[in-house]
Amino acid sequence: MDRLVFTSNATIKEQATARQVLVNDLANVSTVGFKSSYDVALQSIKVEGAGFDTRYQAQSIARDLIRMDPGPVMATGRPLDVAMAGSTVLSVQAPNGDLTFTRRGDLKVNIQGQLENGSGHLVLGEGGPITIPPGLLINVTPDGSIFARDPAQVGPAADVLIDRLRLRDTTGVSMARREDGLFKVSEKPSGTDLALTAQLPQVIPKALEGSNVSAIEAMTRLIDHSRSFETQIRVIKEMKGLDESGASMMKAA
Repeated sequence: MDRLVFTSNATIKEQATARQVLVNDLANVSTVGFKSSYDVALQSIKVEGAGFDTRYQAQSIARDLIRMDPGPVMATGRPLDVAMAGSTVLSVQAPNGDLTFTRRGDLKVNIQGQLENGSGHLVLGEGGPITIPPGLLINVTPDGSIFARDPAQVGPAADVLIDRLRLRDTTGVSMARREDGLFKVSEKPSGTDLALTAQLPQVIPKALEGSNVSAIEAMTRLIDHSRSFETQIRVIKEMKGLDESGASMMKAA
């Protein structure tokens, strides 16, 4: 009985990691550019202590690797909105100064005149954070080039190149999620840049990418986790009742 209770308790504990990842995905079903995580994996851990040396136990691990499947693209008509096309990611500066990546493209100009996304992360160009001169009309091209035009200029006004978004392609590269929600190259130190490839990163101007999390699928999996939890609790309660019945039978009359 003790072994069965231990097994049920271990199941509840290991499934908690998977539930945490699933709940995080479900909470970001409406977040712009959010990417879901791969399922939690199991690995065998050798049990130390009294007993045979051949005892192993399954333990769940979550490396929070990201599914780069594209989400729905929504046209907004806003000049500073960009949706990442294909496997493109946008380089941004993390709060601690590290080079990181994101798919969130709802850009805006902060009070310092620097370009940032909806999460408040500074957007990087090829030379660092991008500064937008005040009072100019901004236009972003599919290759990430940022052009500006002075609306007060008399006559035909030529667009002037301000900077270019630092875009990278993640084809064939495994990406992981940092604690702050930004992306990094898996199994590499934070701040590692992605190498340039023959694939030219592209964006879709005046549009935003929605989350690639399926709310129906996430809710179905969450219900399955809830039923599994209830089953394990029921097993523990049944074992408790059987143990009490056995103990009462052994009492002296």
